[in-house]
Order: sequence, then C-alpha cells, then structure tokens
Amino acid sequence: MDRFKFLIAALCVCLLVAPRASFGQDRYGKYGIVAPQDLHWYSGFVHRYTVPDIPPANFSNSRRLESLVRAGKIYLSLQDAIALAIENNLDIEVQRYQPKLAEANLLRAQAGGLLRGLSSAVVSGPSSVLSQLTGTAGTTGATNLTSSASPAASTSNGTIITSTGTTIPTLDETLFANYTWGHRTSPQSNSFSTGIPASVSNSGNGSFGVQRGFLSGTTATMQYTQQDITSNNVRSEINPVNTGALSLNVTQHLLQGFGFAVNNRNIRIAKNSIKISELTFEQQLISTVASVINLYTDLVSYVEAVKVQEEAVGLNQKLYSDNKKQVEIGTLAPIEIIRAEAELASSEQTLVQAQTAVLQQEIVLKTVLSRTGTASPVIAEAHIVPTDQLRIPDVEAVAPVQDRIETALRSRPEMAQTELNIVNTKIQMAGTKSELLPTLDLTLGATNNALAGDPNTVPIPAGQAFFPRIPDPNYVGGIGSVLAQIFRRNYPDYTVGFQLNIPLRNRAAEADIINDTLTLRQAELQQRKQINQIRADVQNSVIGLRQYRAQYLAAQKARALQEQTLDAERKKYALGASTVFLVIQAQRDLTLAQSNEVLALSAYNHARVSLDVATGQLLEHYNIQLDDAMKGKVATAPSTLPVLDEKNGKAAVKLPAASVAN
Repeated sequence: MDRFKFLIAALCVCLLVAPRASFGQDRYGKYGIVAPQDLHWYSGFVHRYTVPDIPPANFSNSRRLESLVRAGKIYLSLQDAIALAIENNLDIEVQRYQPKLAEANLLRAQAGGLLRGLSSAVVSGPSSVLSQLTGTAGTTGATNLTSSASPAASTSNGTIITSTGTTIPTLDETLFANYTWGHRTSPQSNSFSTGIPASVSNSGNGSFGVQRGFLSGTTATMQYTQQDITSNNVRSEINPVNTGALSLNVTQHLLQGFGFAVNNRNIRIAKNSIKISELTFEQQLISTVASVINLYTDLVSYVEAVKVQEEAVGLNQKLYSDNKKQVEIGTLAPIEIIRAEAELASSEQTLVQAQTAVLQQEIVLKTVLSRTGTASPVIAEAHIVPTDQLRIPDVEAVAPVQDRIETALRSRPEMAQTELNIVNTKIQMAGTKSELLPTLDLTLGATNNALAGDPNTVPIPAGQAFFPRIPDPNYVGGIGSVLAQIFRRNYPDYTVGFQLNIPLRNRAAEADIINDTLTLRQAELQQRKQINQIRADVQNSVIGLRQYRAQYLAAQKARALQEQTLDAERKKYALGASTVFLVIQAQRDLTLAQSNEVLALSAYNHARVSLDVATGQLLEHYNIQLDDAMKGKVATAPSTLPVLDEKNGKAAVKLPAASVAN
C-alpha cells in the first residue's frame, strides 16, 4: 500500500496547484457557450476535459411572422420585412456564428495554439423573379457587398491551420505524473564484493511536475522525482532507500523567439479577427437588408403592374362590348369585334403573366424572411399584401459628392475589415522576422537532492567477514526526512548553459519573410483599389439616383399625356372621327406608359438603396441596431393589422400606406 502513497500525494498536489477554470462567458467570451449548472468542488479541474454545452441550431421562425397573418394573408410593411429578415434569415443566422468562432480562435491563441481559418465571405441575397427570368441584375441593383478580401484576409474555412514564423510556447500549464514499479534479479559474478550470489531488488520510480511557457519566450519546468529501493544487499548501510529531488529548469530564448511582440502575435491577430468577424456580420446584414428592400420594392411594383394590366383588360373589355353592340345595330363592321377580342385576349394573357410574377415573388420573399421557407402550410398558402407604397420625395436631399465619399470611406465595414487584415499581416511578420535570427537559448537549472531510509537489517551470511553497517543519522528516516533535506537544500545542484544554432543558408526563413512582405504589398494595393472602387460606387449611385428620378418624372408626365390622348381618341371614335385600331393603339400606349411609370418608380427606389449601401448608411437610414441584429431579436413591435369584417373575413378599413423611399 505504501508504494501508492506517492501517486495519491502527486494527485493531491496537482489538484491543488491547478489553476481554477472559469466558466461561461469568462471562459468563452461575450458570445459564450452555455456553462454547466451543476458545479462541484472538482469541476474547476474536470470541466476542461468535457464537451462545452453548445445549443443546437435554431430552425424556428420568430413569432413576428405568424403575428402578421390575418385571414390567409400576410400584411407586410417594409419595416416588418426588414425585421423578419433580421430575425429569420438563414444567411444572417449563419454569419452570427462567425464571432463565436473567432472567440474560440482567441481561446486557442491564448493557449499558444495555431489559429484556425475563418471565413469572411458574404452571401448576396436572391434576385427578383423577373430578373431571374431575364438573366439581368434587376432594374438597378444595390452595390455588391460580396467580400473581396485582400490577400491578407483570412478566407479559409474548416480546420485549415497554417503558421509561419517562430514557434509560440505552449501557454497552458501542463501537469504530468508517472510511476513505475519493478522487480529485478541480477546474478553476481563476484559474491565477495557484494556479499550475495544474486542481487534482488524492488524499486518504485515516480515523478510529477508542471510545465508552462510564457510570452517572453521562456519555458519553465518544475519537477519532483522519487525512487524507493528495497534490496537484499548486505553491504548497504540503509535499506530500503528513499531518494528524492526537486528541480527547476528554465529555458529562455535570447534571439529567435524572444519577446512579447513575437509570442503574443496570434493573440493580437485573434482579437482583431473578432472585430473582423463582427464587420463581416455587418456586411452580411447590409447585403441581406438591401436584398429584402429590393425584393419588397419589386413585389410592390409587381402588384402595381397587375393593377395596370387589370385596367388594360377593363379597357379592352369595354371596347369589345361597345364594338359588339355597334355590330349588332349595324354601325360597325364585324371584323372590329374580332380585332377587339384579340386585343382583349392579349391583355388577359399579359395579366396572367403579371399575376404569376407576383405569386413567384411572394415565394422568393417568404424564403428570405423565414427559416423554414414555405414548409409551413399557413405561410405557404398565405398571400403577401404589401402595406407600403412606392413614392419619390418631392425634394431630393442635396449633399456634395465628396462628402458622401468621405462618409462611405468612414462607414463602409469593408474598409475597416481591410485595415485590420493589413494590421494582422504586419503582426504576423514579427514572427517571420524573428525566424531569421539564429537560435540562442539560455538554460538554467537548480535541483535539491535528498536521501533517506531505514538501517539495513538484512542478515549477513554466515562465514563472511564482518562489515560494520553504521548509517549516517542524517539519512535515517522516511518521506519526511527526504522532504526536509530538499527544502533545507542540503544537497543542491546548479547548472548554467547555452545552446547556439546558426543556420548557414536560412532559405526557409528568407522565403517566409519575402512572402509575407509581398503579401503586405498586395494588401496595400488591394486597399487602394477598394478605395477607388468605393469612390466609383458612390459617384455612380449619385448619378443613378438623379437619372432614375428624372426618368420617373418623365414617365409620370408621359403617362398623364397618354391618358389625355386616349380620352381624346375615344371621344373622336364616339363621333366617328377615329378607328378601332387607333383606340386600341392608344390603349396600348397608355398601358405601356403606366408600366413604364411603375418601373421607373421601382428603379428609383432601387437607386436609393444602392446609394445607401455605397455610402454605408443603409442601417442608419432604416434604424437597424447592430446589437439587435446580432441577438436576432428586433425590439420594434410588428405593424398593426387591419380590423376584419366578421361577415366576409376581409379588411374593413384600408391600411395606411407608408413610403418605401426615405
């Protein structure tokens, strides 16, 4: 049983000297993992070897979506659409995990481990139905926010681990312990010197200690070793024998791998990567919100297009009915009935196409605003009723283009992301530069030795000469005597040394520093290219906004003039001064003018979104808080739904219409 005392003592010492583990957010940061609730006295040690409690992915929609459903319809305002995207959109939800991954990367760096790859890609939102059919990017799309990270950016994913530069010490404490017991029988060729024909011994060898590296480039190891030997040696003054030693060994890098700037580089990079992941989330949020606004705008324009086509069908239906009456009374040729009927059939076909576009656009929008898409029958069968209208402000906000550019350079998350990537590259180069130096290590060692045991009581064989066995009193004792000798430092050892390694060619280190320097130069050029592109985006967006405003005003005027033209043509036709063909042509022109007005208004609202994205003001203009978006919960309450007529289940009052454009 005594031989296990060492193991029990070692385990107790390890539990006492082990630093306490922190839980929850102290361990995993502000994006933390759920900590276990049932904590015991040993949890501070055992918790590090258990799997953290990470909640499963959430596939449920927020309550906001179903709260907007009334009588089989989803009454949707633009603000509700944006809120639903923030709460339910899967692209945003996927991106919410990036800061958590970055926090885990920081935890790894704080232990001295290599950094794992993090993705900085941003997913663009879906395009509208008619854009998908025609293969175009829509009437006018928002600025593309798909990340084009600089060469310094981390765009890898999964378990890819790469590192250049000097090796970072392991910063986590490592406790180690071992014990070996053995029995040995050794025949003796000269029994005169040993007093016995065969040496028989039982030995127990054990050690335990702690090792840790430091950011200064220092590695320290404290170790206690003990050996217990019981033998049949008649010459030994002490038997059994207990030996012990407590040693401290320190190795300090003096050239390569020296200094805090070299060894904490991964920690600083990991902290910057957390900021980059937050900026990437902001990029994804902007991209998704811009896509939702454009999808909503297109849905409103498609609904207006249906109204235009319904009006065209009504005009053609009236023309067909009037012609039929005139043919019956003999004032019009029968061919005019066929002509009017053909025009009616054509307008009905166009109406069906417009209605189909609305239904398909609803599916696209539902998929973006729901985690389950159209899997729920309630959502799948409900029609979206947009409660906001498209409009154009009477007066356009005027701001110098240069001021808008400065705002964009200050507000666009891509700019801050690129800057942090460049900073990370420079931090990484500290390790690469240190790798160029020779290796010069200073080693220091100190050991306190001890020996103790009981006086030898093994009988001396008969007939052998008497050898007096008088043990030194300082050596008589047990474990207590061994520890007393160690802490009194009765038998100390000291060592000092150095080790120098000078690579004669050092080509790998040269290649690494050249690679990192060239990568930095590429990143700086990419940053300049990004600045130039942002300037161009802002200027093009301002020009586009002016263009589409002028285009809408022209389309509005053209529609008003075409209404007057149709009215005049119908009056002339009633007096017999015009023909059916001219009336049909005027009706076609009016329908086209109305459609152009709807398209121009939609294009203007797209241009507004594009300008907000280009200047980095989209979230501010739509009162979107990043903290709410990160939590996936919008504080704003859903819009008020209409009061329904209990008899027919329809809205009894008309919803107030807001503006899509700011």
